[in-house]
Amino acid sequence: MRRIALTLVVTLACAAGVLPACGGKTTGAVDYSVSAQKNYEKGLAELQEKDWIAAAKYFSFIKSRFPYSKYAVLAELRLADAEFGAEQYLESIDSYKLFAKFHPTHEMVVNGYASFRIGEAYYKMLPGDFWILPPSYEKDQSSTEDAEDQMRRFLEKFPDSPYSKRAAEILAKVGKRLAAHEWYVARYYWDRKKPMGTVLRLRHLLEQFPGVGYDEEAMWLLGRAYLAVDMPDRARQAWGELVEKYPKAKRASEAREAIARLPAPAAAAPDAPAPAPAPPPKATPAPE
Repeated sequence: MRRIALTLVVTLACAAGVLPACGGKTTGAVDYSVSAQKNYEKGLAELQEKDWIAAAKYFSFIKSRFPYSKYAVLAELRLADAEFGAEQYLESIDSYKLFAKFHPTHEMVVNGYASFRIGEAYYKMLPGDFWILPPSYEKDQSSTEDAEDQMRRFLEKFPDSPYSKRAAEILAKVGKRLAAHEWYVARYYWDRKKPMGTVLRLRHLLEQFPGVGYDEEAMWLLGRAYLAVDMPDRARQAWGELVEKYPKAKRASEAREAIARLPAPAAAAPDAPAPAPAPPPKATPAPE
C-alpha cells in the first residue's frame, strides 16, 4: 500500500509541477521482462532517468514475482532510492532503516550506504531560505539536529566508507546552520535583557560548533553576559581566551580593555589555624 501511495503522490506532484526532481520523462510506463535481473536493470535505468514511478513499479514487481531472488533484496533498497528521488524523505528514511535492520550483513549496509542515505534524507528536509519568510536559522532545527546526529554517527561507524567525504561536507554545512541558530537565540536573549539565557546558548555554541565563524563574537558577548550576571571572573576567563586565540582581532583589543576595567580577582582567604586536638576521653571505671 505504501508503494501505491508513493506512485499516487509522485504522479500528482509531478503533474502539478511541485516536484523539481521529476525531471526526465516521468511517464510511469513499464515493460516487464521475464527475469528478475532484467526487471532490476530496467528499474535502475528508470532511476537514472528520474522516472520514480516506473522505477518503483519495476522494483515492486520483482519483490512480488521473484521474492526469493537476490534481486528482491536489492529491489527493497532501490525502492527506498525511488522514494528518496521523489522527495518522499520520511518514507525513504523508514525504508533504509528497515533494509539495514533485516539485512545487516548486506554489502550496501556494511559499506555505509543505507546509513549515509538516512542522513542525507534528513539533510534534504532542512528548511530553506525564501525572501518573504524568516531565515532558516530562526526556524525549528529538529531536522537539522537529526541530520547532524546521523552524519556524526555515520562517520564514527564508517570512517573509510566511500560516502565519508560527502558525509563530512554535509556535517560541516549542518554544523554552520546549527551554530547560526545558537547565535541567533543567544542574541535574542541578550536583546531582551536575559543574560543567563545568552550565557547558556553561547557556551553550547562554543563547545559544540567551534571554528565555524562565530568564536570571536561569541567569546566577546559571553564575557559581557557573564559580567551582566555578576560573574566577573568568568568574564575575565572568556575574554582571556578571546585574546589568546585571536590576539590581532578587533574584539581582542576590546577584550583587553574590558579586562583592565575589571576588579582585581578576590584574594583567597588564608587558611584557618587547625583546631587544637581534643583532650582524650576519661576512662570509664569498670563496674564493680
